[in-house]
Formats: sequence, structure tokens, C-alpha cells
Amino acid sequence: MTEAVEINFDGLVGPTHNYAGLSEGNLASARNRDMVARPREAALQGIGKMRRLRTLGLSQGVLPPHERPNISWLRSLGFTGSDRNVWARAWEGEPNVARAALASSAMWAANAATISPSADCCDGKLHASVANLQTMLHRLIEAEQTERTLCRLLPDEARFAVHPALPPHDALSDEGAANHMRMAANAGAAGVEIFVYGRRASEPRHGFPARQTLEACHAVARRHALDPGRTVFAKQAPQAIDAGAFHNDVVAVAHERVLFHHEDAFADKAGLYAEVRAKADGFEPVFVEVPREQVGLDDAVSSYLFNSQLLSLPGEATLTLIAPTEVRENNRTAEFVRAMIAAPNAAIGRVEYVEVRESMRNGGGPACLRLRIVMTAQERAAAAQGFFLDDALAAKLEAWVTKHYREELAPADLGDPNLVDETQAALDELTRILPLGADFYPFQRT
Repeated sequence: MTEAVEINFDGLVGPTHNYAGLSEGNLASARNRDMVARPREAALQGIGKMRRLRTLGLSQGVLPPHERPNISWLRSLGFTGSDRNVWARAWEGEPNVARAALASSAMWAANAATISPSADCCDGKLHASVANLQTMLHRLIEAEQTERTLCRLLPDEARFAVHPALPPHDALSDEGAANHMRMAANAGAAGVEIFVYGRRASEPRHGFPARQTLEACHAVARRHALDPGRTVFAKQAPQAIDAGAFHNDVVAVAHERVLFHHEDAFADKAGLYAEVRAKADGFEPVFVEVPREQVGLDDAVSSYLFNSQLLSLPGEATLTLIAPTEVRENNRTAEFVRAMIAAPNAAIGRVEYVEVRESMRNGGGPACLRLRIVMTAQERAAAAQGFFLDDALAAKLEAWVTKHYREELAPADLGDPNLVDETQAALDELTRILPLGADFYPFQRT
């Protein structure tokens, strides 16, 4: 066993954060379509969550937003002229395409990639597979820039393997770490990796889209050189997807020995339990189930109880749940959490509430905002250091957000060509705060 720590890399909320309702099956996204968004507040809430985790003694990283509007993508669709003209013409002529080009959905870094720590991979490397996110147009366009980000963060090819997204096809639909869990005795020990899929490629669609295929899970596991004796493939319950659990992390979250989940999260809960127990080496898995009689799927989805971060804090024997304030405001979820952490020998013994309401209104809670990467000391030293958050970097990012982000973005504001100039100026400056380089964004390479 090698000493290692789990580091949460949170996505920075981008300057064009808005409520376009683009994500079918995401009930919060649909419900809040065309609300007035507050990009500055959204970004500061995200940085505030990162600061809170550092205060609790945890390592924290940050990932940059993508260029939005995505002018180079719009040019590939035939729009011409200056960047401002491209945006104006796209907004006027193809508003649905333009809204996809404007989405700041890369903030939900849990969808950026699937990560397997080196302890799990037969070649001894840390593997990252970029998600293709092919189900939704506004997310499909993220893969190329996400790959550039991960290559900047993990540049040492002797230690890290960054894989491009799977081909964007319905049969290989992949949504990244939001449908992936890991259980282990501790961060540095070899673990059991659990891939959760919604359907096989041959299955017809019913209800909301099942965004993850079994075939994509198999491909990622092969790429990462995972041991089949420590790899599990579990099907998400269709009723959970139709209730608005468009990713597994809306109804389940795991950390180290503990899997915290809703009773209706999995199609075959008993089979999952049995397989995890059989494949767990050196630890006894702990399953914390939330009964539907106490918390229905509707309350689980609306509060995002399970889209919380489950963490080991230094010096504490039990795990801590980092939950959105909406869990505290929902009577059923609040009561369940109170009882859970007060129970004798509780596996999850503490809850911390964080305010990420701007993200929540678009369907992304604390867990959506972060990509977990387990790193040894040597791997952390080999990574690009400027992505690791400290107080000085947090202060720089807060000042950058305050300088560049609009306080409000209403639907009527989204077609404003000035947004192009504003966001490009902001992102150009960001490349001098984070170690991205002067050619990181497409507009810098044009």
C-alpha cells in the first residue's frame, strides 16, 4: 500500500453561467429555465466551497472554465465574420445552437472524466479518460478542452495516462465520474471500482435518457488496465433515472469503505452488495442505505442529498458529508441526516452544509462541482502545481471573478455581443493566474 490522498478538483463557474434548461432529465435545469442567473455569485459560491474544504484540512484543486461562447465551434458550423458577428448571427439564426455554445456546464467537473488511481491500474499509472458527454449537445463540445486541461494538470506521461473521449456515439455514451465510484480501505490501497450504467447499447430508450452505457464502462475499464477481480459493473435503477437521477451521483456516493445510497438507486442492490464484498480486498464494505419510506426519490432528487461529497477529515474516525443547504431545508432529508450522524457507531458521523444555490438551480450540487483524483506524494509533485488551491490563489480567483463577471445575466442579455469580448478578456487573464499557457483557449490560437 502506498500513501496517497484524495484531492477534489473543482470546476470554476464560468462567466456565462445561465439557466437555459438544456439538460433533458435534469428536473432542476428544466424547472429554472430562463431564470435570471447571477454568474459572479455562482463563481464565488464555488470558490467558497473550495475554501471550506481547505479549512477542514483537505487538499483542494481547481479546474478552469471553458471558452464560452464557443466561437470556434460556431465557426465550424458555418458562421462567419468577427467573433462578435459570429455570436450575433448564431444567436439570431440558430438560438438553440447558440445556447449550447454559451453553456458553462463544464463547471460540473464530475462529468469531465473518469479517474483511476495508480493503485488500481495494472501498469502503475494514474489513468484519466475524458468523458464524451454525447447525450447533450451543450456538453458534447466540452471534450477537447477538457483533454487540454487534464494534459496541463497531469503532464508527466511516465506517471499519468490521459485518454481522449470515446467516440461520440449513442452506444458509447459516457458521462465520466458522475457514474463511477470507488471503495477501498484508504486512498492509497487498491480499491474496488464501481461503474454504474443506465443501459446497454442495444436497449431502446424509455422515459428520460439513460446517459451511460455498459459498453462505455467496459471501454474505460480496459483503457485503465483495471483488474477484473476488483471491478464491478452495476445497473442504475430505471425508476431513479425517470425520477430525475440523470447520473448515479444523484442517488449514490462512495468514499473509502462506505457506500451511501438511496434504496432505489440500483437495479440489483443485493447483487451489487455481494459482488463488492467478494472483490473487496483488505476491508469490509459498509453500505448505508436510505429507505424510500423515510426519503422518497422526489426528496432525494430535489434536495440532492446524495450529490454531496463524502470525505475523510484528518483525525476523525467517521466520514463527513458535505451537503448543499437544500438538504437542511427539506424536512425529510434534514431529519434523516440528523438521525444518521447521531446513530451509535455511525459510518457517517458529521455533516457540513455549503451554499451552492446558483449551481443547484441548474441541477448540480457539491459533488457535481468536483473531480476526485487520488494522488501519491510523487504524483502530486509531478502534477502542475498551479492548479492546487491555497489562500493566495483563492484570493486571486475571487478578485478575478469580481472584476470580470456580470452580477446578473437575464435571458435578454445572452445575445449581447459584448459577452464575447468580456469572456475572452476574462479567460485570457485567467491563463496568467492558472498554469494554462497563452494558447490554452481556442480564441488565443486564432
